[in-house]
Amino acid sequence: MITVTFLTNDNKAAQAPENSNLLRVSLREKGGIPFKCGGGLCGTCKCRIEQGIENTDAVKPKERKHLTEEHLAAGWRMACQTFLNGDVSVSWPPPPPKPGSTPA
Repeated sequence: MITVTFLTNDNKAAQAPENSNLLRVSLREKGGIPFKCGGGLCGTCKCRIEQGIENTDAVKPKERKHLTEEHLAAGWRMACQTFLNGDVSVSWPPPPPKPGSTPA
């Protein structure tokens, strides 16, 4: 089993089998990574692998449509396209404020 730590979600940790899809682990364990399509089309599930980037599989062509080489070099991936073979810690940007709401 591997450990996925969802840093943006209060460091929530979840266990998963090797070769698990990052977005599916987040959905199953309520990790909190944002998503819409789940198929690599929308780019909503962009996240940063803060630790353990070496434990992810190769970057997919769909990811290259949403992420620049600079993003990829900095550890950004799309959760729906990323499979894990070891422990990772992941973060993602907070959602933008809703129109009309006041920032905290």
